[in-house]
Parts: sequence; C-alpha cells; structure tokens
Amino acid sequence: MSDYTPAPTPAIPDATISLADLPLRPDLVGEEPYGAPQLDVPVRLNVNENPWPPTSDVIQDMARAVSHAASQVNRYPDREAWDLRADLAHYLGFGLTADNIWAANGSNEVMTHLLAAFGGPGRTVLSFTPAYSMYPEYARNTLTDYVTRPRREDYTLDAEIVLRGIELTGADIVLITTPNNPTGTTTPVHVVEEVLENTEALVIVDEAYQEFTEVPEDSACALLPRFGRLVVTRTMSKAFAFAGGRLGYLAAAPAIVDACRIVRLPYHLSAQTQAVARVALAHAPSMLERVGDLHDQIQELQDWLRSRGLEVVPSEANFCLFGRFPDRHAVWQGLLERGVLVRETGPEGFLRVSAGTPQEMQAFRQALIEVLADRKDEGQ
Repeated sequence: MSDYTPAPTPAIPDATISLADLPLRPDLVGEEPYGAPQLDVPVRLNVNENPWPPTSDVIQDMARAVSHAASQVNRYPDREAWDLRADLAHYLGFGLTADNIWAANGSNEVMTHLLAAFGGPGRTVLSFTPAYSMYPEYARNTLTDYVTRPRREDYTLDAEIVLRGIELTGADIVLITTPNNPTGTTTPVHVVEEVLENTEALVIVDEAYQEFTEVPEDSACALLPRFGRLVVTRTMSKAFAFAGGRLGYLAAAPAIVDACRIVRLPYHLSAQTQAVARVALAHAPSMLERVGDLHDQIQELQDWLRSRGLEVVPSEANFCLFGRFPDRHAVWQGLLERGVLVRETGPEGFLRVSAGTPQEMQAFRQALIEVLADRKDEGQ
C-alpha cells in the first residue's frame, strides 16, 4: 500500500480577470480583434467569398487527399511545401518555379512574414487609402511604422502619387493593392513598373482579386524577372473558392522567399492544408469556373445600383462599394433584418457588397429596394 498523499487541490484562479488586468503590450491596449461579422443569415455577401462550393468530384478528391495525409499525421509535414509551391508556380505561369513561390496560412500570414522580414522597428510601410483594414494590423504586429497617403478622387493610383508618397514618408515598403479592397479599382502594371524604376523600396503588389479582373493575365508577375524588390501576393480564398482552406502565397525573387523562411514558424502549413490545396490547384478549371460569371454579375449590379440613383465606385473585383448614405449603419441594419449581410466598410457613407449566386443577388436587390423605400418614407 503506498504512503503517497496527494497535494491539496489549489484554489481556482479568479475567473473574473479582465484584459485590463493583464500585462498586455502597451501598443495593443484598447485594440479590437479583426472580425468581419460572421452571422448565420440566408444571404452572406460581406467577405468577398466565391459563393459556389467545389463540385462533388473535387470534394471526393479532397477527402481522399486528407485521408492519405491522415495516415501519416504522426509525422511533421513538408516544412518547405515544395510540391505545393511547384503547383502554385505552374498555376501562375510567367516562367516561375517553386523557388519563386512562398505559401502560408492565408495571404494574412504571407504579409506578416514579409513585414517581419523587411519591416520591424525603425522601418516604415506605406499604403494608400482607402485600404484593406488588415494592413495597419500587420504593421502593428510586426512593430513596423504604418503610414498612408490618399488615392486620387476616383480611388485610383498613378506613379506620381506612389513615388511622392515614398519621398514624403521615407517608406521602406510600399503596398499597392490591385484590385483595391474596398474600392475594387485597379492599378495598371505600367504604373507599378514606373514605381519600381524609381525607388529602392520593397514594392508589394497585392493581387488577391486579380482573377476577377477583365484581363487576369495582366499581372505584375510579368515584371518579376526585371525587379528583385518586387513581391506579388495572391490568395486561394477568393476566386478559388478555397476560403476555408486558408492558403495564400507570393511570387518573388528566391532571395525574398529565403527571407520569409527565416521568420516563418516551423511547419506552418499542415499536411492536410497542403494536400487539399494541391487538389484544388489540380482542378483549377473547375474551381475557377464561376469567376467570369461573378465578374459579369458585379458589373451588372453596378449598373443596377446606379439606376436606383446610388453612387457606385467602378470595381473590377467581385465586390463593389455603393452609397452614399447619411446613415450607412441604418441601411446595413435594414438589409440584415431582411436576411442579407453586407459589409460596413470603405469611405464614409458607403457599403460593400460581394457577388453571390443569382438567388442571393435577387434577394439583395429586393431587400435594398425595401430599405431605400423605408428610408424615403422616413425622410432620410
């Protein structure tokens, strides 16, 4: 019989402790987590997803790939994701190879790797407003100074604005988003080329929505052989209908990929993520089949919104801004009460709506007609 006597059970810590009671990093005090609303409503048009799930044959192939990966889940995944990077290079084209590609857990992690490697204390990243709401958070989390300059009145960019912004801010890193989120406006490749010819800054071209544009092949990737300080970032979350898979990537000189490898966490992409992403890429024509329809749909929607007397920012993405409303939150709430979720973002007075299925778009139109009628009756 053992003489062991268990130690007394310690008292349960006070569960009422708040964030204000913790030694949070000073620059994070008062900050809120990023989060587009995730509400269970019939029509979700707020986060720019492709509304069409994979076909049944693709789903079956994904399931087989996960099953195979599970048979080796006791082993670490390929730390360098070589096969996935080779598949991504093949998909992009432009003569790229796996050495030119880096992949991570969404384009969010790709951006964090870039700012961790090339930003940090004493470094500055420049973007142009209105801009993607996560950019300042990437900078904050990597202790990089974040500065902005305004776009033109039509929300486009030219080389003069970008180069002047670099001169005024001393930026080490420049973010050019095309199509831009939240406006959907594009920046021509020749503008990027002129910027690169006249700066030593690292230029990151965020092409998350490139597949939705009128000419998807007109990509800054074409400039990579000439410019070693150019990075083109992409995602599989949008056009590829792979938001749940969490796979972002970049194309750049191999030296930039090596810099990202320095700051990445070990085994940052699971075996399952790599396996399913490779299946999606193998079925690229199927996964991208609806992209043209979504592009056409958002173009038609812009015309319809204008016909209702609304202001619309011309967009080449799978979303558009519409307004302007004296109280955009009230319009957002009115749509939500009718089962339609859009995004309250962008310049003051605007809302953003994503392309959905035909049924979802009809529901959006009907809900907006009703909300606008109610607002008119209320004299607003």
